[in-house]
Amino acid sequence: MKVALELDPDVRAALPPAWRRRLGVELRRMVRAAGTDLEVGFRLCGDPAIHALNRDYRGKDRPTDLLAFAMSEGAGGALHPELLGDVVISLDTARRQARRKGVAGLHSEVLFLASHGLCHLLGYDHQDDAQEAEMNARMASLLAKATGRSR
Repeated sequence: MKVALELDPDVRAALPPAWRRRLGVELRRMVRAAGTDLEVGFRLCGDPAIHALNRDYRGKDRPTDLLAFAMSEGAGGALHPELLGDVVISLDTARRQARRKGVAGLHSEVLFLASHGLCHLLGYDHQDDAQEAEMNARMASLLAKATGRSR
């Protein structure tokens, strides 16, 4: 299992090293708890970068909180069977959502979004109530393992 954490330069400058280290540890715990041996990449960026990705890959001309790119989907999906995929999170949007939700800080919101994206890579979706309930339960379990509050 390999977990890669990439931070765009503006994001790296905005986050203290201890915050980044803690996030890396928790993401590794989360991926381990997901039970996959495949490589997962997490990228933290700003709204401009995620806006461009959302426009180019989903045809939505606006920023979003996260995008998940499963490597097994689309043309060439079988080329790299060792890769699960990538989760891209906008730190700008995560910060706004954390304030709006009143969650305990940006870190909690980023972990929540990471668990959501990871679940999408694992094949979960939320198109109906049953799917959403199953995905939410999986996310809660992953978050608990990531933060050491095992479930």
